[in-house]
Amino acid sequence: MLEALGDLKIKSNFEPLMTLYLTDDTDIKDLREGYKNGALFGCKLYPANSTTNSSKGVTNISNILPVVEEMQSIGMPLLIHGEVTDPDVDIFDKEAVFIENVLVGLVKDFPSLKIVLEHITTSEAVEFVKSQNGKLGATITPHHLIIDRNAIFDGGIRPHNYCLPIAKRRENREKLREAATSGKSCFFGGTDSAPHTITMKETSCGCAGIFSAMSALELYLQVFEEEGAINNFEKFMSINGCQFYGLETNSETIDLVKQTNKIPEMLEIRDGSRVHPFLAGEKLNWKAEV
Repeated sequence: MLEALGDLKIKSNFEPLMTLYLTDDTDIKDLREGYKNGALFGCKLYPANSTTNSSKGVTNISNILPVVEEMQSIGMPLLIHGEVTDPDVDIFDKEAVFIENVLVGLVKDFPSLKIVLEHITTSEAVEFVKSQNGKLGATITPHHLIIDRNAIFDGGIRPHNYCLPIAKRRENREKLREAATSGKSCFFGGTDSAPHTITMKETSCGCAGIFSAMSALELYLQVFEEEGAINNFEKFMSINGCQFYGLETNSETIDLVKQTNKIPEMLEIRDGSRVHPFLAGEKLNWKAEV
């Protein structure tokens, strides 16, 4: 990614903050050196086989405790896909069980570790994050604020609404909307946008992932408008995350104007493959002016 940015013919102020994919064999020395020289910003914990492309993830949290201890020591954030992979646990319970069986102990054993529970989907996650009084952060996606699990089965199988963590019950979605729009500093935006081609989604064993990046700002803002909380939108999108990570807020701005904005039915990429965006063909109330 860094090389691609360097090759751009246009001026870009985009600065990616690179994360290290944790495995059972992550080298502490490499982690420390990468963080020290600025090549790495944080580490991502994927429980092995918990989501798309996570087969090399961590098989047991005990395998990386020395790594986590080093991260706490140097101030490096840990970003977590918070689901257990036990096949005996119902898919709609995997996040809640992860919190109970893994995250509670992690927070207790590493009280100074900066942890972000990413793309939360449950009432249990909202309440646990709130209970930590700012020591724990959480991101919330636009799609988990908009759909519940019924959207996956609306009139048939809807593969483009399938993601991991999977969308939950309506009451969970309402709890997420309440948290996101509350203005509380522990909640901030994180799209988890994952574009997969139609051939990878519309198949007998399709990939998990929803592509929302192209309309993320407008999707989020529409939720805040519906909840009567536009005054908290900037906090959620631009301030809370920066403050949690200890980063300066961006001085540049984006204008979002109130006008009808239709999401394309389909996007074609360079090789001719097609991607189905989230809420394809639907109209939003806002449009970002770039």
